[in-house]
Amino acid sequence: MAEKKTTTKKAAATKAAEPKKETVKKAAAPKKAAIVLNAENVGFKAGDVYQALAAAGKALTVKEIAKAAKISEEETLLGMGWLFKEGKIVDAEAKITLA
Repeated sequence: MAEKKTTTKKAAATKAAEPKKETVKKAAAPKKAAIVLNAENVGFKAGDVYQALAAAGKALTVKEIAKAAKISEEETLLGMGWLFKEGKIVDAEAKITLA
């Protein structure tokens, strides 16, 4: 005996009744300001790092230097590279101090 397949309009109606899912766009994260890499800008960051270390009078971590100089950690590292090259700062137990 063959059974008849019955189609119901109810199944089709429920699919049509389901609301479509709307995609919600997430707000883009604010872009960080790009660091300008030129000798003048890096020299200014080196000056900021040097002044922060001189004012503290003790060895500081990179985060502490960035906070004291009010610059980003990336800019702090740029300035430190300049000062290391000139022999103005030294590394002492994971902290940076004036030479």
